[in-house]
Amino acid sequence: MTNTTYVTGTADARGDIERLQRLMGLMTGDEKHSPAATSTLDALWVLHDRVLRVSPGTVDDPGRDRFLLSKGHGPMAYYAVLADKGFVGEDVLTGFGGYDSPLGHHPDRTLVPGVEIGSGSLGHGLPLAVGSVLGLRAQGLPEPKVWVLIGDAELDEGSNHEALAYAGPAGLEQLHTVVIDNSSATYGWPGGIASRFEAAGWSAETVDGRDHEALYAAYTAPHPGRPRAVVARVEPKNP
Repeated sequence: MTNTTYVTGTADARGDIERLQRLMGLMTGDEKHSPAATSTLDALWVLHDRVLRVSPGTVDDPGRDRFLLSKGHGPMAYYAVLADKGFVGEDVLTGFGGYDSPLGHHPDRTLVPGVEIGSGSLGHGLPLAVGSVLGLRAQGLPEPKVWVLIGDAELDEGSNHEALAYAGPAGLEQLHTVVIDNSSATYGWPGGIASRFEAAGWSAETVDGRDHEALYAAYTAPHPGRPRAVVARVEPKNP
């Protein structure tokens, strides 16, 4: 497991991450995609612990917030967070990737409570999030927020650019995107990833992806009439 330095430095933050790392350590096997998982851990935890309005008892409530993990090829951190929050039992973590386990190498929405989409094929999450917001609008549900976590390399996929180009002018205020930037994208943009979203009419901000207070402030910043993108910078992935 990769060691990580936490900018916040608070005892609570360290304790939370140490607990989640222990849960991640219960998942073993050759297809763990550990760097992909550890890069998302802090962003996922702050979101589920302090922002998302969803619980094990409200996974079918139409008024819940939705979280879509587009970066589904490294779900260990996501499973650890779901276990810590009571969506799945800790005992199922040890079977990760097994034939009879609900916890596959890509999450399955039909097997894991709280999982909104089956994912792992990169480039699908943001378009699905746009569709989720449009679906909520059609149902007259303006309150639920839709969050999607993508990796920076997913921005090599044209489907994501089509989705972000649509969402800004459409004023999809319910839509929130977290981009984990670990320098794995093929292409770049002058001014960084946030500039790509801003050019399409989004509210966007870049923060340290290990700083819990910075993440929380960016997640909760007001953005009236515009979708929101938070670019979480983390250390480059291991080769």
